[in-house]
Amino acid sequence: MTICTSLTYERSFATLLAKANHGQRRPTDDSDVSMSEAGQREAPLGAVHDELERRLEVARLGGAEKHRKKQVEAGKMLVRERLELLFDEGWSFEDGLLARFDEGLPGDAVVTCVGKVDGRDVCVIANDYTVKAGTWGKRTFEKIVRMQEIAEETGTPLVYLFDSAGARIDEQFESYAGRRAWGNIFYNQVQVSGRIPQVCALFGPSPAGSAYVPALCDYTVMVRGHATAYLGSPRLAEMVTGEQVTLEEMGGADMHCRTSGLGDALVEDDEEAIAAIRVWLSYLPENWQQTPPSVASEPPAPGRTVREIVPVRESEVFDMHDLIDAVVDDGTFFPYKELFAPELVTGFARLGGETVGIVGNQPKHMGGVLFPDSSDKAARFIWICNAFNVPLLFLDDIAGYMIGSEVERQGIIRHGAKMLFAVAESRVPRIAVLVRKAYGGGYLAMSGAPMRPDAVIALATAKPALMGPDAAVNGVHFNRIQAIEDPQERARFIAEKQAEYAEGIDVFKIANENAVEAVVPAEELRSELIARFRMYRKRSTRPPERRNGVTPV
Repeated sequence: MTICTSLTYERSFATLLAKANHGQRRPTDDSDVSMSEAGQREAPLGAVHDELERRLEVARLGGAEKHRKKQVEAGKMLVRERLELLFDEGWSFEDGLLARFDEGLPGDAVVTCVGKVDGRDVCVIANDYTVKAGTWGKRTFEKIVRMQEIAEETGTPLVYLFDSAGARIDEQFESYAGRRAWGNIFYNQVQVSGRIPQVCALFGPSPAGSAYVPALCDYTVMVRGHATAYLGSPRLAEMVTGEQVTLEEMGGADMHCRTSGLGDALVEDDEEAIAAIRVWLSYLPENWQQTPPSVASEPPAPGRTVREIVPVRESEVFDMHDLIDAVVDDGTFFPYKELFAPELVTGFARLGGETVGIVGNQPKHMGGVLFPDSSDKAARFIWICNAFNVPLLFLDDIAGYMIGSEVERQGIIRHGAKMLFAVAESRVPRIAVLVRKAYGGGYLAMSGAPMRPDAVIALATAKPALMGPDAAVNGVHFNRIQAIEDPQERARFIAEKQAEYAEGIDVFKIANENAVEAVVPAEELRSELIARFRMYRKRSTRPPERRNGVTPV
């Protein structure tokens, strides 16, 4: 990740938990009341105000000093320090600060508040690990649910800053089984999904049921060495199954960002996690009815041109990130699930100052072929973009879906269908660029012409075909190849037929058949995309009338 180095914060931290200034009471004008009587009357009133200030100050501190000290020594920020870093300048208001104060559980271990990020309102739910390890109690879920309701009712993005040991077993009968219970949190997440952005940062544990909060968010950031998420702890797993595994192996941040796909970004510390959230939100509107914010256009990063980056020979490897950097505004590409299924590149960028979502095959990893995980990765990112009016740019260099018994057992057909479903379902402006290979079902998954994009444009290096030379020659000439006994002669025959087939794959043939909207010179790719997206943003397309499509799983 490079986000921590690309982001700077000019503002310094405000001093936390400062004592409020107490105003002077005006002398009484009632001449019939003596000073001593006035003092007796004012004392209780003054005491009430002082008691409120004391309680507010103590509640803002969170847990006991020893717990706060332990949190800092572990290399983690306190909850209100995280909030100071997230918001532009403090926060607008906070709910439930004094909840369960009399029981020694200030705020019931969660801070729910509203503040501004880049000048826009954001609702926040933040665990306080210094109060009973941030566990969920009977008032915790009430505060969480109420802030979710505020976010939904006002169309405001919702941020979860999670650092919790889970639900409290000793309060389960008050908070678990009824209609107003912990499960409302997950129900609400589903109701607002696609209506407002939901972002989660894991600074510590998120075990058992609470692990579904990051899973149901659009974007989840995990801090290496601190963040964990699992349904059953290593101790429980050993007791039930006999498996011996470490906490990091079971549910660590690295594992989830590289293997399971639960995590979308792996960061090194709390500051970088907050920075990632701020950047992610900057690309999105406040809700589904708005469009993403525009910024001033910037030229691409200086360096090699598109023509220099993209090799003519499909056997030559290049880095798709280099092509992206040569097309989008300088320094604006922000990756999504960068470490997970790296054969596919996904992320936000700005093109002429406008947000776009990019889906590109990565020749550097597995030839850019689609696997079950990369299909899931693409589908989820496409759904996010479609939900929040982010136009989609596909950069195609695809030989197809992976084949073989292993991926068939993993469900490549089901997962591949999920990506096809997401592409066909999207209604935002959508452009596919044929960079080089565009073969078979992979071409369709990468928003080929039959999937009804607004445009398919091609570079001169594009090679669209039903299948590549290797597969085509093997399919057409299989019997003849098998009949050639001499290995050298067989190899010469195969090479000859592959060369003939490859020579016939010509971008100008599909242009002649009007199968693409344009074949664009490499130097004009950026300006062509900006102009087309500007036009396509004007249109409005309604989704099919139905309750929901039956999404492949």
